[in-house]
Amino acid sequence: MGSPQITENPTIAVDEDEENGISAECKELIHGCRKEKGWRTSFLYEFQGFWCQPKEIDAILSFQKQYLARDSDVILATIPKSGTTWIKSLTFAILNRNNVPVSDGNHPLLASNPHDLVHFFEYKLYANNQNPNLSILPKPRIFATHIPFGSLSESIKSSDCRIVYVCRNPLDTFISSWHYINQLRRESRPPIPLEEAFDMYCKGVIGYGPFWEHMLGYWKESQERPNKVLFMKYEDMKEDAMSHVKMLANFLGLPFSVEEEKQGLIEEIVNLCSFKKLKDLEVNQNGKSIKNFDNKHLFRKGEVGDWVNYLSPSMVHQLSKIMDEKLGDFGLKFK
Repeated sequence: MGSPQITENPTIAVDEDEENGISAECKELIHGCRKEKGWRTSFLYEFQGFWCQPKEIDAILSFQKQYLARDSDVILATIPKSGTTWIKSLTFAILNRNNVPVSDGNHPLLASNPHDLVHFFEYKLYANNQNPNLSILPKPRIFATHIPFGSLSESIKSSDCRIVYVCRNPLDTFISSWHYINQLRRESRPPIPLEEAFDMYCKGVIGYGPFWEHMLGYWKESQERPNKVLFMKYEDMKEDAMSHVKMLANFLGLPFSVEEEKQGLIEEIVNLCSFKKLKDLEVNQNGKSIKNFDNKHLFRKGEVGDWVNYLSPSMVHQLSKIMDEKLGDFGLKFK
């Protein structure tokens, strides 16, 4: 599967340089937006109902104007730190298994970070004022995004392209996000305290948040159009990866044959894309694939329930109450 030539994003500044390099349109827009202290950058701006950094907003504006979906496209959507790297690797392996055998010792996932095989709209394709020619890519094209459903391009919503959404228990997503952001902050900026980050998270002030609005956008669409949006939970995938890989292949229109299942292909894909396998690869211990951030920071624990090691009972009660109030009435619950 080919990839367009994408130049890497410059390192994104965190202080007075946050607006450097963004378009005049974006500058004018954010100056009229509500803003709050950011986790990594000085500020997050409320844009189209969610919180974003200036350079992300600029890229999203470009994406919304320029991207034209094909019915055969596959869009992988997540809120950050919810299994993005995993769903990229699984989808890539499933859709390319006829071209590159999973057992091939030269499989692309063994030599390339999943984020270099499945590009983000807002971090690679349309970042830094780029306008890539995506029409040259063979079918099916696979893309990824953290953008909420409501802000996806109209061509995605009106086409028959498929969207796969993966979410994670907000208790674990918060802890994973807190660790990740503190690894990315400049040395001149001290780590953001857990309590402060937690308060911001509960208010919805986190990249692409509030988390409940992000989840509900894709959840509601998956209920109304199950052939359009496949909604999966990280915890369920961890509990039974093989059945979810099979479900994913069916949704993508490339189900496993009886012979493939007998040969153990599903298990091979699960093993190839496992957290331990990916984390131990040299390419994922070195180099930079997203925003010039170290690949090694993409792999921490990948565990379910790690929040118990960090959150106090009162914190758990507070966030659980928010989850129940915001998501419970829609039937969206977590184990």
